[in-house]
Amino acid sequence: MKIEIEVPEALKKSLRKEESIEEAILEALVSYLGIADPEVNAEIHKQLCEKYLSDGERFMGEGDFIQASEKFWGAASQIVKVVAAKSGEELETHWELWNFVGKLVEESGDDEIGRLWAGANALHKNFYEAKLPESLIRRYINDVKKFCQKLKALVGG
Repeated sequence: MKIEIEVPEALKKSLRKEESIEEAILEALVSYLGIADPEVNAEIHKQLCEKYLSDGERFMGEGDFIQASEKFWGAASQIVKVVAAKSGEELETHWELWNFVGKLVEESGDDEIGRLWAGANALHKNFYEAKLPESLIRRYINDVKKFCQKLKALVGG
């Protein structure tokens, strides 16, 4: 189901820096309904990941590299949250995301996961600083796509 809602500026300003409006609304709904199922949380984050990948592609097509940078960062953070949810963990901060990715690198022995994650974070930084050249943005976006595929494979899909 798709719902459009106008969110007042005062609420937008209250969001955590790393949280999207979509994520906040879905988390609030899950909390309101008292749902504590890790599979539901994983599905929410998976859908957000797919949405952000799609949004990022749209922004790239429009030449809006700043918005594309943030959407692809969002996709990367959401796929990390999928893997975490599947293991019964919830991640809320950048620190928790970084630690979880570090754990994934250690457990999988795949150092590329950490490198790809660093590219996603460069995109996140670019959203605030707008300093990356288009060529690097495109490379980091490809890294995010590969990162998402790797993490999806870790959880079987």
